[in-house]
Amino acid sequence: MAKENKTKATAVSVDTFLAQVEPEQRGADARVIIDLMTRISGEPATMWGPSIIGFGRYHYRYDSGREGEVCRLGFAPRKAELVFYIPFRLAGRDEMLAALGRHRTGKACVYVKKLADIDMAVLERMIVASWEHSREHAD
Repeated sequence: MAKENKTKATAVSVDTFLAQVEPEQRGADARVIIDLMTRISGEPATMWGPSIIGFGRYHYRYDSGREGEVCRLGFAPRKAELVFYIPFRLAGRDEMLAALGRHRTGKACVYVKKLADIDMAVLERMIVASWEHSREHAD
């Protein structure tokens, strides 16, 4: 039997979650990102697990048989950084990252201390590309 995905949509209010985000600037930046992702996706913000704010959903199935449902777009306003979940195999990812501004990366994450450190137009292009990528790769 395949393992169940731990990160699922919850009924927790995004506003309730944001009221607890620290530092205050991180919460303010999160609201800007929510507005941007809502505009791009046309979907409302939903909590996924305890700390991810997601938009839309899609079903995936790997060749291994593992399958589940995840948000199509997502980010987490953590205490140290904003974490954007950007597909590793996203077309043009490296070029967009080179133009983004001050950040660091993990396999499928882009970490930003504050929005003032990055080019918001580049971030928007990345989010649009991520939204399209998830549509193309949905089951």
